[in-house]
Parts: sequence; C-alpha cells; structure tokens
Amino acid sequence: MRRDPGRGEAGRRVTASVPPSEKGAEVGRRIGVGLMYGLWKPRVLGAWRVPASGPVVLAVNHAHILDGPMLMGTAPRPVHFLIKKEAFVGPLDPFLRGIGQLKVDRSSTDRTAITQALDVLSEGGVLGIFPEGTRGEGDFASLRAGLAYFAVRSGAPIVPVAVLGSGERQGRLIRGLPPLKSRVDVVFGEAFEAGDGSGRRTRKALDEATVRIQERLTGHLENARRLTGR
Repeated sequence: MRRDPGRGEAGRRVTASVPPSEKGAEVGRRIGVGLMYGLWKPRVLGAWRVPASGPVVLAVNHAHILDGPMLMGTAPRPVHFLIKKEAFVGPLDPFLRGIGQLKVDRSSTDRTAITQALDVLSEGGVLGIFPEGTRGEGDFASLRAGLAYFAVRSGAPIVPVAVLGSGERQGRLIRGLPPLKSRVDVVFGEAFEAGDGSGRRTRKALDEATVRIQERLTGHLENARRLTGR
C-alpha cells in the first residue's frame, strides 16, 4: 500500500511528491525499444533472470550516456531510473517525468527522490540505479551507499547488469555515440539479496551490504566480459 504522501512523522504535514507513472515507464520502454534496436544492434543475454513480477533493483555499470536508454530498451520490464537533476532541462524535464523517470539531486539528501524510489519498489516496480553515482570507467570500482539502502530498506533483490560496447568507438554521424548498427551487449546477472537476513538497517549493516554488493557486481562484470569477449 502506498504511503500517505501528505503526512510525515508524528503526523506533520509534508510536501507531496508526484508518484512516478508505471504507464509512463512502459511508454518509455517502448520508445527505448524502437530507438535502441533501430539505431544499434543490442545483444541481450540473461534477461530471463529479471523476476517477472515484484520489486527489483537493476544495478547498472555506467561508462557511457547510452547505458541508461539502452537498458530501458532491452529490459523485459519498464524501468524507473534515478537520474541526476542536471538532465532535467528544457523539454527533457516534462519528457523524463512523463516516462516515469526520477530526478535526484546528488549534492544533498534528496528526500523526494528517496520517497519516490521506495514507492516504485513498494508498488512492485523496477528501480534502475547507477551505483557508481556518475559516469566513469564502468567497472563498479567505487560504489555509493544508495544502492544498499534501497535494497535493504525495501527487501527487493538486486539484478546486476553489464552494458558493454557503448563506449568502445565513436560514430562518424553522431559524435559521442557508438557507430550506428554496431553491437552493444547487455548482460543480466543472477538476482541476489543485499541484506544478511537479520533485517538490520544500521550504518554498519549498510556498509557491510555495500561490500557484498560490490563483490557481486564486479564478479558479474568479469563474467560478462568473458562471455562477450569485450
């Protein structure tokens, strides 16, 4: 059941946030399917490992701007991504909101984004997270605690995802993107629980969960690279 957005702790009135749209996320998935398969050649491996129903967190490596849209177009279920607020500019703001994506301010504790993300999971949806926080080497070497928090707090399993090939080469027609019709691999790993089964949500428990998560994510990335030859 969705929490009453109008009441905070001790019955205090808080600012209501607009819940992310599941129908919008499905529209976003269909747009992603058309664009990703129309412009490139995704090879999707292990999509069956994503639970067919119920809450799940997709933890994705992030080396290129294409990684998020590529996952939206290849995942078997609609995905609500946590996206940095800087991307919500001009016409992209209403568009991203309309397709169920979540704006997050990375410079502070964004309680609105946290509430919306937990709402996605409490409603049995799919939350997409770049656990490294920003684009980098895409090797899961530096994880933030947000992934552990959402997984432990909601009890949702984590499915590791490796997107490979998005940043290998630049296309001639569209600078900054891989060549049109080039292959991009999307590899889904085995779902796992982040918590230790105790139900603890202390800082120590989250730190321990982050270590476990990093081990699983880096292991999946290594396996995905061996599997795809990238």
